[in-house]
Amino acid sequence: METLYTAIVSNVGGRDGDVKSLDGILELDVKRPIEMHGEGGKPNPEMLFAAAYSSCYNGALMAVAERRKVILPEHAVEVSISLNKDGNNMSLSGKITVKAPGMDHEELQQLAETAHAVCPYSKAVKGNMDMKIEVMV
Repeated sequence: METLYTAIVSNVGGRDGDVKSLDGILELDVKRPIEMHGEGGKPNPEMLFAAAYSSCYNGALMAVAERRKVILPEHAVEVSISLNKDGNNMSLSGKITVKAPGMDHEELQQLAETAHAVCPYSKAVKGNMDMKIEVMV
């Protein structure tokens, strides 16, 4: 296996701290959301994960469409990530929503499922968190 890229990001202060990439490109404060009795107003780990996942997944979706020679209209990929609590156990769950107005529903569903099978983030969470896929045309 060939490593194409490695991101190194550190955190100081946990959910109420800051994150910074080794190369200095990413540097921001993170705050616990209001829903978790925090002050909010800043990114949080679930938000950052959803941003990264949606970018990776959309890249996979566009690559799958290109390989299949399917014209993917202007579209958007939303990823929601939820932090769940069951007693003392915490877990993540999520949903991928692909919005491509005007596209055939079945064709978009097939593209979305294939993208989920090849996206590195989807592979990483497979079997570890519940991820649903929804398409909207």
